[in-house]
Amino acid sequence: MLDVDWGRTTAAQRRRLVAESLVAAGRSTALIPQRIQAPLGEAATAVINATRTHSRQVQELAIGARFNALDKRVARHIVNAQGLFVRDEYGRRLDAFGRQARQVVASGLERGLGRVDIAGELEAAARAALIDRAPFYWEVVASAFVGQGRSFAQVSSYAEAGVRRYRIEAVLDERTTHICRYLHGKTFAVEDALRKFEQVERLEDPDAIKQALPWIRERREGDRLTLTGAGTAIAEVTRSAMGVRDDVGEFRPKLAEAQLGDAGIGFPPFHGMCRSVTLAVV
Repeated sequence: MLDVDWGRTTAAQRRRLVAESLVAAGRSTALIPQRIQAPLGEAATAVINATRTHSRQVQELAIGARFNALDKRVARHIVNAQGLFVRDEYGRRLDAFGRQARQVVASGLERGLGRVDIAGELEAAARAALIDRAPFYWEVVASAFVGQGRSFAQVSSYAEAGVRRYRIEAVLDERTTHICRYLHGKTFAVEDALRKFEQVERLEDPDAIKQALPWIRERREGDRLTLTGAGTAIAEVTRSAMGVRDDVGEFRPKLAEAQLGDAGIGFPPFHGMCRSVTLAVV
C-alpha cells in the first residue's frame, strides 16, 4: 500500500496513505494473538503439571495428581494475559511504525529519492517494527510466561495442601539481581497471594496487569540506588553484593514486609529472566 509515487502526492494524501496502511497492518497483526492461544494453552498445561509434580515429589505436599479448579483458572489467565500483552505490543509497534513511516517518506522526498528507494526504506522500517525481533526479546516473554504460571500453580498447590505461608528462594550467584537478593528468604501468606491472583485474573488491560504485578526497576540518584515497582520505592541498596555468590547484600526497606504483597511483589517473576522460586513454609 505504501509503494506509490510519493513525489506526486500532497501532504494530506501522504497522511491518508500511511493511516490506511496502518489499518491494514493492524488487521494482519490482530491474527497473531489468536494463533498463539493453542500453543500457549499446551505450554500452560505443561508448566502447571510440572509444578504440581514438583510440589508432590520434591516439596512433598499432600495434593492430588490432577489439576484442581484453581489450576484451570491459572492456565486460562496466563494464556489470556499473554495474548493481551502480545496484542498490546503489536499496537505499540504499529504506532511506532506510523511515526517512522512519515519520517521515511519526508526524508526520502527531501533527498530526492524515487519511488523504488522510498518503498525499499519503508519495507525495511516495517520489517524492523513488525516482524524482526531479537531472540532475547522472545526469551524474556517465554521466561515471564513460565515464571508466572509456575508461581500461580505453586500458590494453588499450597492452598490445596493447607500450607499457610511460603518463602522466596533466590539463586544466589554472580548474576542474581538486587531485588532477588533483597526478597530472598522473605515469607508471604498464601491467602494474600490468592487474593492477588483473583484481582489480576479480572484485569483485561495490560497496563493494569503491569501495575498490579510490577517488574522491579533500579533507579539511581547520585550514589543512591533504589529498587522501585510501578513507581513505588521498595528498598534502597546500602551495600551491593552484585557479582558475589551466597551474599544478599544490605538494604534499607522503604516498604514494610507486610506491604510487599499488596504492592504485587509477593511471588516471582520480579524481572525479566527471573530465576527465583517459592518454597512452602511447613
